[in-house]
Amino acid sequence: MTMAMTKKPVTGMKDILPEEMRIRDYVTGLVKQTYTAFGFTPIETPAVEHIENLLSKQGGENEKLIFKIMKRGEKLSLTADSTEEDLSDSGLRYDLTLPLSRFYACHASELPMPFKALQIGPVWRADRPQKGRFRQFVQCDIDILGDPTSLAETELITATTTLLGKLDFKNFTVRINDRRILKAMASYSGFSEDDYESVFIILDKMDKIGLSGVKEELTAHGFSASSVDKYTELFASGNGDVSYLSSLAEKLGDSLPEGCAEELSGIISSVEKVKNVDFSIIFDPTLVRGMSYYTGTIFEITMDEFGSSVAGGGRYDEMIGRFTGNKVCACGFSIGFERIITILLDKGFTVPGGSEKYAFLIEKGAGPEFTASVMEEAAKLRAEGKSVLVSMMNKNKKFQKEQLEKEGYISDNIKEFYHSDFKN
Repeated sequence: MTMAMTKKPVTGMKDILPEEMRIRDYVTGLVKQTYTAFGFTPIETPAVEHIENLLSKQGGENEKLIFKIMKRGEKLSLTADSTEEDLSDSGLRYDLTLPLSRFYACHASELPMPFKALQIGPVWRADRPQKGRFRQFVQCDIDILGDPTSLAETELITATTTLLGKLDFKNFTVRINDRRILKAMASYSGFSEDDYESVFIILDKMDKIGLSGVKEELTAHGFSASSVDKYTELFASGNGDVSYLSSLAEKLGDSLPEGCAEELSGIISSVEKVKNVDFSIIFDPTLVRGMSYYTGTIFEITMDEFGSSVAGGGRYDEMIGRFTGNKVCACGFSIGFERIITILLDKGFTVPGGSEKYAFLIEKGAGPEFTASVMEEAAKLRAEGKSVLVSMMNKNKKFQKEQLEKEGYISDNIKEFYHSDFKN
């Protein structure tokens, strides 16, 4: 019995129609153009990674969402006692940071120091599909490996905001914090180090439940009232400027590593001086970022008009050392490629360059000599760098032209060729 074919994509995956594909290709080209102008070098890593790397406790909650790949051939030996670990030796990557770390550990001797990497590619997570969230999606990362200074953060933020400006995004906010400040605030308040991550998970809900909600959840979690009060008071007087950062650092005292606040303040000042797009950069002590591999500075870009973040990243100075045994400083920024595409589609974004595209529609029934003459005209335009589509004219010509206009062809560039014209 033949199994019926299914025409819909696998749950959580999607087909991409031409209109969206044109925008995706345009954004990808702009990403490469912008980031290479900042000295980032494109690389590529395999979609499949060793399962032990994917399960190395570097990816946080993402490790629960791995698409595992079964062993093949003789390696796959099934018994009644076989476990999931016995059946899988690899999996699809859930992000681009872990593969980059393995890549650098493998090829460091062949790369410049520091190394500025640009990586664009699909990743997979077995997440619950919902609007705007898929199981296969594209990530776009820039990373600077081997630079321990704050120049890395400044370059990453400046490059990413420059890219968003080229896509006509304005008045967005870069929020910046440091994991060391998060830990210092927790330590100062009396929380034990084992409780930090639980505290941060609750703090991360601040934008949804407010300070009072965070206080309630910390109390409900069983933390002492004195620690909860001392902790939430640290956020009560903050307004996001550098003066708040300075006063907070003074209050935290020895709980905060020396120079940490000054370094963060320097990044904010540097970005303000060199920015070429209209945006704000603020210190946000409630910014957590979920990935456990962050060790220092963390940042995120939010757009209030769209109610979401569109980019995030930070410093992860210990991940590459898991592969090499030696510490390698690393810092990266990832734009939410899919979210940006969704926003552009909702805005009715049109890819520039429609005036460079032509469509030649040939009357059906025309002979080869006539068709060749039209193709010769198309060849002349292509030689000038224009894009020319040559197609036979449909019976419903009006609908055909409407579809072409949806694909970015302007009406004046849609030419009709009739055999009668050729005779004359």
